[in-house]
Amino acid sequence: MTRKTINKKKLQKKLLHKYRLVVLNEDTFEERLAFKLTRLNVFVLGSLTTILLVAVTTVLIAFTPIREYIPGYSSTALQRQALELDFKTDSLLDIVYMNDAYISSVKKVLRGEVSAVVINKDSIFKAAQADADVLDLNPSKADSILRAKVSNEDKYNLFQTATTVADFVFFPPVNGSISSDFDINEKHFAVDIVIPKNTPIKATADGRVLFASWTSDASYVIIIDHGDELISVYKHNSSLTKSQGEFVKAREVIAISGSSGELSTGPHLHFELWNNGIPLNPSTFIDF
Repeated sequence: MTRKTINKKKLQKKLLHKYRLVVLNEDTFEERLAFKLTRLNVFVLGSLTTILLVAVTTVLIAFTPIREYIPGYSSTALQRQALELDFKTDSLLDIVYMNDAYISSVKKVLRGEVSAVVINKDSIFKAAQADADVLDLNPSKADSILRAKVSNEDKYNLFQTATTVADFVFFPPVNGSISSDFDINEKHFAVDIVIPKNTPIKATADGRVLFASWTSDASYVIIIDHGDELISVYKHNSSLTKSQGEFVKAREVIAISGSSGELSTGPHLHFELWNNGIPLNPSTFIDF
C-alpha cells in the first residue's frame, strides 16, 4: 500500500468520523438535544449557510431601498433631482444666450451700427410666384367655413391690431424743425428735431417700454416696442417718465427733452423708427 493511499484513507476517516453534539441542562445535566455530526457535514452546512447569506444580502442591496444606506450608492430621489436641475440649467443657459443676443441687438440700435439692407424686389416677387405655383391655393370646405366664422366674429371688432407699418397711425413725438435728416449713407438712421429744452416727449404710438436708461453718448434713452417687429427710439432726453416694462399710450409723455450726451449739439430729439431690424425714415410716416 502506497503512502498516497494511506494519506487518503486518513483524510477520509477524519472527514467521516462521527461526533456527538449534546446540549445539557447545566443544573441537572439532563440531555436536552443531541446531534450526530461529521467534519464533512459541518463543512457542507457552513458553506451552504455562507452562500445563502451572500445571496440574501445581494438581493436586499440590489432590489430594495436598503442600498441607499450603504456608502457609495446614490439615492433615487437625489438622482431625480440631479436630472431636473440639469434640465433647468440647460434651459437657463438657452435663456441667457437669447437675452445676450437680444441685448446685443438693442446695443446696435442705440449705437446706429446696423447697416442698410438693399432688397431686390424682382427676386422677391419671383420667389413668391414660384411658391404660389407649387402650392394648391384652392380652399377646402372646412377652411371656407372657418373663414366665414372668423369674418363674422371680427366684423365689428374695433381692436384689430395692425399687421404692417402702413397700418400704424404715428403721432409726432414733438413738433419742430428738422436739423438733420435721415441719411443711410452717413449712418444717421434718425431725424433730429430742434425743440426748446424741457419739452415733453410723447410716444408716437401704443406700446411697451423696451429700454429706459442713461447712456454716455445719448444721455437718457427710451425705446418702445409697438409690436409686429416695430420699435421707436428717443435719445438725448434730460429725464424719463417711464421705466422698462411699462405700457404706454400714443401721445403719452414718456420723457423730457434736453441737451445732454457726448453726441448732442444742442436741445433736440433724436428720433428713430425700426421695423424688423431695418431703419425707416420717420419723415415718411410722420409730419413733424
